[in-house]
Order: sequence, then C-alpha cells, then structure tokens
Amino acid sequence: MALRGLKVVEMAGLAPAPFCGMMLADHGASVVRVDRPRAMDVDRLAKGKRSLSVDLSKEAGVRIVRKLCSTADVLIDPFRIGVMEKLGLGPKVLIEDNKSLVYARLSGFGHYPTDGLTRKAGHDINFLATSGILSRLGAAGSPPVAPVNLLADFGGGGLMCGFGIMAALYRRALDPEKRGQVVDCSMTEGVAYMASWLYTSSGMEAIWSGPKGTNLLDGGYAFYSCYETKDKKYIAVGALEPQFFDRLATALNLSEEMRSEHQLDPDEQPRLKQLLAETFRRKTRQEWEEEFSRLNLDACVSPVLEMDEVSKHPLAVARKSFFEDDGETNEYGVRPWPAPRLENYPAVPSSQSPIVGQHSVEILREIGYGQSEIQEFSDGEIIYDSGESFSSKL
Repeated sequence: MALRGLKVVEMAGLAPAPFCGMMLADHGASVVRVDRPRAMDVDRLAKGKRSLSVDLSKEAGVRIVRKLCSTADVLIDPFRIGVMEKLGLGPKVLIEDNKSLVYARLSGFGHYPTDGLTRKAGHDINFLATSGILSRLGAAGSPPVAPVNLLADFGGGGLMCGFGIMAALYRRALDPEKRGQVVDCSMTEGVAYMASWLYTSSGMEAIWSGPKGTNLLDGGYAFYSCYETKDKKYIAVGALEPQFFDRLATALNLSEEMRSEHQLDPDEQPRLKQLLAETFRRKTRQEWEEEFSRLNLDACVSPVLEMDEVSKHPLAVARKSFFEDDGETNEYGVRPWPAPRLENYPAVPSSQSPIVGQHSVEILREIGYGQSEIQEFSDGEIIYDSGESFSSKL
C-alpha cells in the first residue's frame, strides 16, 4: 500500500479527524488513536486503527504521548485552539522533540488569531455558514439548507486536512533536514476553498443570474433538477448541453413542448418544470430506466439511488465499489471502497475496529517501555488496556 511505513497519531475526536485518519489507514499508514480511559466509543471511522487509552490529566500520560509522537510522522489534532497546548502537547513541544513531525491541526475556524471566533464552538452548519457557501444552498425563497454534515466536516475538514498532510510530507521528503511543519486546517476555509469556482464564476450571468435556487446549476432550471416518479422515487436530470436536452425531449416524447430555444429561457422554466414533473410521475423509476435503455439515448438522466441500493447497482458491482461491513450501527451492511484507486499500490481497507484501549500494552512495548513500567502505568490508572488478559500481554 502507498502509505505503508507511515506512522500517524490521531487524537480521538469526531467525524473530520477520524475520517482523515481513516483515509491514511486505508492506504497503509499505521494509525494509533489516543483515547481517554474507558471513553465511550463513538468513532465509526476507526477500522484499521489501533487504540491507546491514556489519561492525559496525569503528567506520566502526557510523557507517554510525547514519546509516541517522538517517532511518529504525523499527528492529527482535532481540538479547538489552546487544548493541546494546555495538555503540554502543543506543536512547539512536539516538534522540538521530533523536528520531522507533521502536526496537523483540524478545527472549525483555524488556530489563529488566538482570540475571537477561533475560540468559539461550532459544527458543520456553522462553518458552512461562515464560509459564505450555505447562503447558496437550498430552494428559492426558502431558508438555506445544510446538506447533512458532509461539506465542512468531511470535504473542507478531513479531506482537506489529508491533502495538507500529504503536501507537508512531500515537502519534508525534499528537505535536506527532513523538517516537518504545522498544517492549520480550518474547516471554514477548507469548504470555501472547495467552493472556489462559486466565487470565481459569480459574475457569469449565464450561470448565476439570480438568488439561490433560481440559477442554472442549483435547481432553477428544468433540465438540471430532480423529479418524482410514480412510485415515489426520484430521477435526476442533468441535460445541460443542447444535445442532451434534445435527447431528453425525444425520450419523453416532448419534442414539440421542449424545443431547444426554450432550454435557457428563464421565463420558460416554470412551464418546463411542471411539464417534466407531470411526465416523470406517469411511470415508475424502473420503467423510466428501462425506457431510456430501450431507446439507447444518453441524456444525462440517472435514478436517484437509495443508500441500500447503490452497492447492487451494475456500476458498483463491476467496479467492486463496496465491500461487506458488519459494524453494529451500519444498517446497510456495506461501506465504500477507498478512493481514489492507485494502480500500483492499491488500498486494502481493514474490517476491524479497535476497542478503546485494545492495543495499549502493545503500543507501549513498541515505543520502548518495559514490563515493570507498563504495570506501573496500569496500576496508577495512567493507561487502560481493554484486552481480555492484561497480564498475558506483559
């Protein structure tokens, strides 16, 4: 795997940081998640990681994590500004211990300036709102709608942090002194950067001619929208180019009502939307799929698949896009194969998630602690190992 040999320490957090760590683990990195003793396990993106459970309120616990980071390549910090510094694990300390460490800080508003909004709590919807992007999402004349917690948490957060880590590792590889650096990943900035095109294209009146929900690509035009079918399912239409619009009209037997001069006429959109809505409701989603297949017309029309259907779709089956997952909170029984696919060093995801503290003894031995020291840590409740037989591990 491409990242085999890379050592990552992930401070336990929620959503964005676990996703970042999961991506690295899926591609071969050794990821140790640092958990609080007997913490409730709410991480559902932990497969392929190991768990070290240590009490960071105690000086000895902090020393353990410092020693762990002294030989690591990457640290993922999921906390708000000042938390790691208060623990004695800030970047100045850890990079002094290990000049090659890439210290990735993943937070909602960033780690500077050190006052104001950067110290405030928030969630995906708050970061999305502050980025300006939430204002562009939703139907015309209605409040903005946050699309689950995908854009800021996972796109502008975990994914962008992963890119920052890889850029820093590449720079380190070229540096004669092999120096690491701090990666400051603000989810607010990350999602704004993801949406760069929305900013740079904002003056293109052919695309952005009005408020949200009234434009070419945000549901304002009939040929780029979703429609309900007879069986209460949905069809997604993306007939953006003229040839696809014409094929759509042909397939729906609406060539007279949907002439090419109507496609981009703003005044025609309410009529065209109503026409398409009425037409798609006459058949089930499956019947429409069969109709487009029979006509052999590629009009950029797709079924809106439910999450329990997608792994059975012919494309997903052909590409083996999903694999079995027996997680007790996974109702679908599958999860996506890691993306993107590397030809020579493909990802090999794990099917095992750690129990909190499952690998504490194992990890301490790897970083140089002896049996008597580990026993002292356990007796002093500095570490916790959830293994069935603690003494046998020693």
